[in-house]
Amino acid sequence: MARDGTDLTPIASRDELVAWIAGGAKPAGQFRIGTEHEKIPFFRSGRSPVPYEGLPARGQGGIRALLEGMQKRLGWAPVNDRAHIIGLFDATSGAGISLEPGGQFELSGAPLDTIHETNAELDAHFAALEAVAAPLGIGFLALGMSPKWRLGETPMMPKQRYAIMVKYMPLVGARGLDMMFRTATVQANFDFSNEADMVKKLRVSLALQPVATALFGNSPFTEGKLNGFLSARSEVWRATDKARTGTLPFAFEQGMSFERYVDYALSVPMYFVKRGEIYHDVAGADFRDFLQGGSRSFRASRRRSPIGPITLPPFFRKCA
Repeated sequence: MARDGTDLTPIASRDELVAWIAGGAKPAGQFRIGTEHEKIPFFRSGRSPVPYEGLPARGQGGIRALLEGMQKRLGWAPVNDRAHIIGLFDATSGAGISLEPGGQFELSGAPLDTIHETNAELDAHFAALEAVAAPLGIGFLALGMSPKWRLGETPMMPKQRYAIMVKYMPLVGARGLDMMFRTATVQANFDFSNEADMVKKLRVSLALQPVATALFGNSPFTEGKLNGFLSARSEVWRATDKARTGTLPFAFEQGMSFERYVDYALSVPMYFVKRGEIYHDVAGADFRDFLQGGSRSFRASRRRSPIGPITLPPFFRKCA
């Protein structure tokens, strides 16, 4: 979802979460396809990554200028995180544009009838993007991982939640920061007609993941050298966070259901709680405890000062 927004509908129980998923079922005649397409921006002159504010000393605009240019061209509504524009949203189609942590530029496509329409949507997106990016000297790489830059050379986008994640990721996996800042992907989203249809599609998609990885692997370079993988991106995910990555064995067990999926989701540790425009750091907190109103981590975070200006963590400053 590209909007980085908040659904203010109160949720008081596990059963309400199950009902919310069940409410997404629709007749097969109303099925739509939604695609998400990420690409890695770079300055064509010098082949360097693109910071949010660009390179003012060289007179080069960056990700902010790219978003502002796309907003002007498309007429979509801006999505902001405090003083920063971090995305765009089209209320008519449901499409959006968002940023990943290292500036990866993402189209979150509208729900469409056929794959041919998603292809046309992507062609139109790239045409608009090229018109805005070319004067800024920005190009894009459609690769699964940035092929040249070190982690410390990769900029961090000014989104509050990324400041939380960048502290938490190294605690739960060796490659979480690589996942955040140096990988990109294409994702597909599908509708379901009922619980059984959801289970079938989830199982098929999980079973086909290794095949899709083999077919579309395109991240063989890291920091300018061959890394030994056709899909280094998939290897990065193996060492990101075992609590929220990998195959879901329970999905293939008898009795798989909306409820079982909700139980899994509630077992995944939290990152943050958003109240108004502020993201509160509760990384690692228990989701079930929070749902029941007993999260000590959240109460403690409310007593602390909100997240201040976003700065690079020590690892990035050291490597830069």
